[in-house]
Amino acid sequence: MAAITFVFLTATADARELRVCADPNNMPFSNAAGQGFENRIAEIVASDLGAKLTYTWWAQRRGFIRNTLKAGLCDLVPGTPSNLEMLRTTTPYYRSSYVFVTRRDGPDVASFNDPRLRDMRIGVQLIGDDGANSPPVQALGRRGIVGHLVGYPVYGDYSAPNPPARIVEAVASGEIDLAVVWGPLAGYFAARQKVPLRITPVAPRIDGPQLPMIYDISMGVRREDDALRGDVNGALSRHKVEIDALLSQYGVPRLDAPGSPVR
Repeated sequence: MAAITFVFLTATADARELRVCADPNNMPFSNAAGQGFENRIAEIVASDLGAKLTYTWWAQRRGFIRNTLKAGLCDLVPGTPSNLEMLRTTTPYYRSSYVFVTRRDGPDVASFNDPRLRDMRIGVQLIGDDGANSPPVQALGRRGIVGHLVGYPVYGDYSAPNPPARIVEAVASGEIDLAVVWGPLAGYFAARQKVPLRITPVAPRIDGPQLPMIYDISMGVRREDDALRGDVNGALSRHKVEIDALLSQYGVPRLDAPGSPVR
């Protein structure tokens, strides 16, 4: 009996752990309650690998990767651009883009070249603690459309739930006429407004030689951790249908899956 107990305790101690780096207040991607779609995908991966899922929670601001993954506190970062050089990334599991968000009864804008933009109050996302310009801000600036821009920090008031939602709520309330928002944020929060909103992927998809509006999204590990990358790749591939359904459920606008909803 003692030998059996020893074997059991040894197996328990050696059980695999999938340590994920995530933001505790960043819906629709993740939150501390595990309600984001990145939380759900991490659960799928952990289950496939027979691993216990644990989190290192950290606000996803400047220094996020340095203070989590590179500090050795966790091993996997969901939802990273596939071309992020500081990480070794998995095969992408979705592609999305920035989108125009308007009220359903408002103008149907589909391009940065639409002349109506010059007379509209346009909400734009400001990235980083220093309010750096997002690609859509640069695209509008290239066209001289700067007079009516209203900035909404991606991080927002972190003491409140769902800080990225403010820019979409501003369209619904009529505070602004249109917003240019990263697709997964727009799809999730637009569906939760009291008035119907329209979501349209921006065009052009690449504005100039080095200003993409579309991104392939992967999971990232440390550059030397090729074994974990391979394991996660396998799990993502085996559960592709389940993950695609989950992304659809959260309203993620997809450019890599024909028929996916773009509201």
